[in-house]
Amino acid sequence: MTPAPKTAEPPKGLSAYVAVTAAYWAFMLTDGALRMLVLLHFHTLGFSAVQLAYLFVLYEIAGMVTNLSAGWLAARFGLTTTLYAGLALQVAALLALSQLDPSWQIASSVVFVMVVQGLSGVAKDLAKMASKSAVKLLAPKEGDGLFRWVAVLTGSKNAVKGLGFLLGAALLATVGFTGATLAMAAVLAAILLAVGLAMPSGLPAGRKGAKFSEVFSKSANINWLSAARVFLFGARDVWFVVGIPVYFYAVLSDGSEAGNRAAFFMIGTFMAVWIIFYGAIQAAAPRLLRAAQRSEADLIAAARNWAAPLAIVPAALALAVLLAGAPAMWLTVLLVLGLMVFGGLFAVNSSLHSYLILAFSKEERVTMDVGFYYMANAGGRLLGTVLSGLTYQLGGVPACLGTAAAMVAVSALAAGRLNDTTERSHPA
Repeated sequence: MTPAPKTAEPPKGLSAYVAVTAAYWAFMLTDGALRMLVLLHFHTLGFSAVQLAYLFVLYEIAGMVTNLSAGWLAARFGLTTTLYAGLALQVAALLALSQLDPSWQIASSVVFVMVVQGLSGVAKDLAKMASKSAVKLLAPKEGDGLFRWVAVLTGSKNAVKGLGFLLGAALLATVGFTGATLAMAAVLAAILLAVGLAMPSGLPAGRKGAKFSEVFSKSANINWLSAARVFLFGARDVWFVVGIPVYFYAVLSDGSEAGNRAAFFMIGTFMAVWIIFYGAIQAAAPRLLRAAQRSEADLIAAARNWAAPLAIVPAALALAVLLAGAPAMWLTVLLVLGLMVFGGLFAVNSSLHSYLILAFSKEERVTMDVGFYYMANAGGRLLGTVLSGLTYQLGGVPACLGTAAAMVAVSALAAGRLNDTTERSHPA
């Protein structure tokens, strides 16, 4: 009798990877929605571009501090504890934001929202660091398994965050600011409970002897990659956070309540589609780059080669806006198409970075290196956020996009310093 063919067994750690990914998806859905809620709600209250940028500054500062310490916290207390802490803090941030009183003075509202956004920033980077570190420990070691798993996690996360932008705009237009924050807090709390009950074993519980000083990397590759990450994400957020949404609002809204609602939906839709497209390209990056047939040295070279062309897109768009003069619908369409091209190129660069930080890290200190790297990521977002409001205030969308082009160029220079040997980070 012929024996039945063996079915392929799922990779070891797959169930834990699925649970971590599900928790991360839930978090990023609320993170994207919250950003859009805050941006559009306070813009309609009359906040300037610089004031809108201030609302997100503490969020990014908190992300830098959190990432620096989260690697140590995860090494000390375990990845699942760090992930649950991130989800719980996001629930607390949403509940706190629901208490915002419209009668408060602008200064009081700014301070309150900055503090709550800071709490949300801590939550996000605890969840992100735990999820990304888990991939290094759970992914198959053969072939392009690590690149595929991190690309799927990162790409799907961004697609979900894109849906969050659309969800936030839709909730603001339908149930209002307070109803939206309360609804998201309730759903995320339920998901936290479900994930906590269903999380399988497979992630390390932590080691009591982990020292905070281990966080700082002595690997040249990790340090140059982190520098490239700072300017890559600064180049995105310098137009993404304030400039483009406020510019689109000026073009799309006629100032009436109905016009505002229509503008909310259109802006939210663009932001959502951009992030979803970006996430889809990230997830597809291993196939686009034929990673299964390429060595690590080839992928390091790809990280160097894909950076420079990205600078061309914002530079060309900045020139187009300058030549066009006044805002116009055709120019808005051109910006949408150009920024989608930027999103595709940006996604490939980002996906390569996300793979390389895990490839460069050793398992025994992966949370430390990932935390350090994402501290740089948060630093780039902070730089981009501050410059987004400032450059838009000073020179409009052309200044935002021109700054983005310059920042991409600096990122390309840093990526060019990556070593294509088999260097790894120093022993713990």
